[in-house]
Amino acid sequence: MELLTGKRALVTGAGQGIGLAIAQTLASHGAAVMLADLNTDALQLARQTIDGQTGWVPCDVSQLEQVSEAVQRTVDELGGLDILVNNAGITRDASLKNMTEQQFDDVISVHMRGTWNGLKAAFPVMRNHSGSIINISSLSGRVGLFGQTNYSAAKAGIVGMTKAAAKEFARGGCRVNAVMPGMIDTAMTQAMPPEALARLVEDIPLGRPGQPIDVANAVLFLASDLSGFITGSVLEVTGGQ
Repeated sequence: MELLTGKRALVTGAGQGIGLAIAQTLASHGAAVMLADLNTDALQLARQTIDGQTGWVPCDVSQLEQVSEAVQRTVDELGGLDILVNNAGITRDASLKNMTEQQFDDVISVHMRGTWNGLKAAFPVMRNHSGSIINISSLSGRVGLFGQTNYSAAKAGIVGMTKAAAKEFARGGCRVNAVMPGMIDTAMTQAMPPEALARLVEDIPLGRPGQPIDVANAVLFLASDLSGFITGSVLEVTGGQ
């Protein structure tokens, strides 16, 4: 069953990992998808893995003008915008003692400012119809993780931003929610030392790290009419962690 037939979606950070899995899943359920990412080579490769109508646009989400351009490209090429997934992200982990101001600012700019830019750019297009915006937070934003004062702060901020934006978009019928992944099996986690990875998995009641498709399926639910009376909510995808 296709849940998104006729819908038009924009996914940031769609060149790889969780963002690519989200784009693939939305497309598999009938959505036309615009892929946005800084890495244009990754975008072109990602597009080849997706069946259906797609487009791609280079985008630095920390720059409002570029996010606005991505929104406009989606409207022009796909015919509208019904689903926005603010997913793009980076890490610059370091202890508080060693973290530089630049490392802090870079993470805040991409995650928190990038999500705000997505909401800001989409507002004129999505505020007056029953669309869906999904912001990607993180368990780190709820529990805090050592070496991630920048990332934890940004991901916690996305939760508050989601709840506030949900009230501003609701009048026109557009919903705004967040997905909060826990430990997900991506290139970043695969690069961890095996013993550190094993310790993290021990804290997950389901006994395994999540997969990008687990996050993508949560996004699919929030993007579809199955969640039509849900807004301002945070859906945890953590394996019970």
